Parts: sequence; C-alpha cells; structure tokens
Amino acid sequence: MNIPSTRKNLMIINMGPHHPSMHGVLRLIVTLDGEDVIDCEPILGYLHRGMEKIAENRTIIQYLPYVTRWDYLATMFTEAITVNGPEQLGNIQVPKRASYIRVIMLELSRIASHLLWLGPFMADIGAQTPFFYIFRERELIYDLFEAATGMRMMHNFFRIGGVAADLPHGWIDKCFDFCDYFLTKIIEYQKLITRNPIFLERVEGVGVIDEEEVINWGLSGPMLRASGIQWDLRKVDNYECYEEFDWEIQWQREGDSLARYLVRIGEMKESIKIIQQALEGIPGGPYENLEIRCFDKQKKPEWNDFEYRFISKKPSPTFELPKQELYVRVEAPKGELGIFLIGDQNGFPWRWKIRPPGFINLQILPHLVKRMKLADIMTILGSIDIIMGEVDR
Repeated sequence: MNIPSTRKNLMIINMGPHHPSMHGVLRLIVTLDGEDVIDCEPILGYLHRGMEKIAENRTIIQYLPYVTRWDYLATMFTEAITVNGPEQLGNIQVPKRASYIRVIMLELSRIASHLLWLGPFMADIGAQTPFFYIFRERELIYDLFEAATGMRMMHNFFRIGGVAADLPHGWIDKCFDFCDYFLTKIIEYQKLITRNPIFLERVEGVGVIDEEEVINWGLSGPMLRASGIQWDLRKVDNYECYEEFDWEIQWQREGDSLARYLVRIGEMKESIKIIQQALEGIPGGPYENLEIRCFDKQKKPEWNDFEYRFISKKPSPTFELPKQELYVRVEAPKGELGIFLIGDQNGFPWRWKIRPPGFINLQILPHLVKRMKLADIMTILGSIDIIMGEVDR
C-alpha cells in the first residue's frame, strides 16, 4: 500500500466485508489521516464460486440456472447474454414475438435493478425513506416476473432461440397498469430526492470522473454516460429489436455522483417508454425457434432402439458449439456485460470468459476516494453500483 512515509499517526481500518454499506462482501482497507482518506485497497473474492469453470463443464441449457447468480438483481441480463452467444455461433434465428418478450423482460429487470440501487444508495447517505418506497414498486415488478416465469428472482426464462413460455393471459394489461403507475412514482422520487439540499450537499462534486479518465479506465453503463459520453449498446449494437423503439440515451456532463443518480433515474423513465412501445406492438407467432430441438448431433442417437431425443416434450438442445470464438455483449443496468466464448465442436464451451461491468467499474474506487473524507467513500461506492456476485463470479 502506498502510505506516505512523512505522515505520522495514520490509522488503517477495515471497512467490511460485513459492513452494511458494502453492498455484499467487499472489504476495503482504508488508510486515514484523521477524516481524510490517504489510501484505499479493495479486497475481492469472498463470493467467488468458479462460475467460468462451471460453464466449461455444462451444456448451455444446464448452465442457465447458474447465471442468475452473477448479478442477482438484474437476472434477465445474465440469461440474455448466455443464450445470445450460442445463438450467434449457431446462427439461430429468434422469432419476433420472442424478441419482443425478451425486451420487455430486460427493461423490467433494468428498472428493478436501478430501484434496488436507489434505495440502498440513499440509505448510505442518510435518507431512509426511499429505501421503503423502492421495495413497494419492486415487488410489483417481481409479481409480473412471477406470473410470466414462475420465479421472482432467479427466472431461468430465456432459451436458445426464444423464451421458455409465452406470456400468460392478462399479463400485458397488468404490465400496462404497472407502467402508468410507475411513472407517477418516479415523479415522487424526484420531488423527494433531486432538489433536496442535504442530498445535493452529499453528492454534488463528489467522485468526479472526466471523459478521458472514464475511457482510460474502461468504465461502462451509467458511469460512462454520466461523464458526457453518449454510448449505449442498445443503440450501438442494435441487439434484440431495440432499433424498432423510440427512446433516448440518458447522459450528463458533470461526471459526479449526482450525475450518475440522474442518469439512472432517466433510464428508468426510458425503460418504461420502451416497455410501453413493445407491449403495444408485440406481434403474434411462436415464442421459440422450434428447429433448435433437432440440433442433437450425437453419434448414436438410438438407445435401446429408441430415439431418446423425443422422449420428453422439451429436451435440452445439446447442439455442438462450432469451432469459433466470439465476444457478445449487452447493455446491463450496471454497464457492458460481455462473454468471450470459444467453441470446440462440443456440447460444452471450451472457454467462457465473463466481462462483468461491476468488476471493471470498481477498479476506479481507490482513485476516486483518495483525498476525500471518510463519509464520501459510501457515497462514491454507492454511486458506482456494484453487486459482489458478478464482481467475484
């Protein structure tokens, strides 16, 4: 650790790994001179579970239930990236209806993630009330997820070539009702928080990152857009069917914690716009590509003179990943979630490298907190928005 030798009486303290403001099991070794932060060293790995190695010993469908444990607040995005890679490697077409359903689920998941960022962030800097408000709205999103997927948090809903099930009867009307209700609640949040002088005192000018730094550190998501760069993979890569909807990239120039808050509040509004357009324009047709069920390329498909592929209604598509490599990415709530995938003419991937946005955004924390006050660590860490499940994998 870089402790200046001239100073006397420096204090080294551990923040975490079980500190309530650590957003998981993150440990910070902080060197203090009174209230001033001299140095900060993050210690990771308390939640490491070997997710990449597990992926290399499973077929894609077997691995799908695991991926929701990376970023367990934005679970739809981890599922989306897990099926997008094999779809691109195998050149599998996704039906239009399935693509629309995916977009609706992804944007609902984005709102749920931003809500559970907003509540604890406000609690970190001393405002308890929003913490209870956000759970009220988040529960409604989880009710929608439960109706469509059967699960509230770990959905296991995406499939290669589509989704696991169609939307149930009446779900679209319920989702419309939620959108109308939630827009009024965002206005309530803004009245409560955005112009609050105590809040502004805590976040304005704290944790400033300029345009050049944000690119050099490889940051993405709201961290990048809060520093004046209009970059959103939904516009850049046009994955799923985002190009069919009318929405704006949310960005700010200041690059401080307030700008990151404003970007996320704006993104929740844009997500509602996207969901409403998708619900209005959702086409009919199949919700999965039925051809992928026949991708079983086993050498001997017969077992006791019976084609076991057709025993069950929905067998696991054990198609071989071709001998290619591919990087695929989506715009998750926290930034660019990517996977580098290498196939090897096998049902298992040869290499499955995860690029988690939280891990890369967290790198800049020691740089941001130096020469700040001890209380600002919580503000800056909260504004980065990390989930240790994806940081440690």
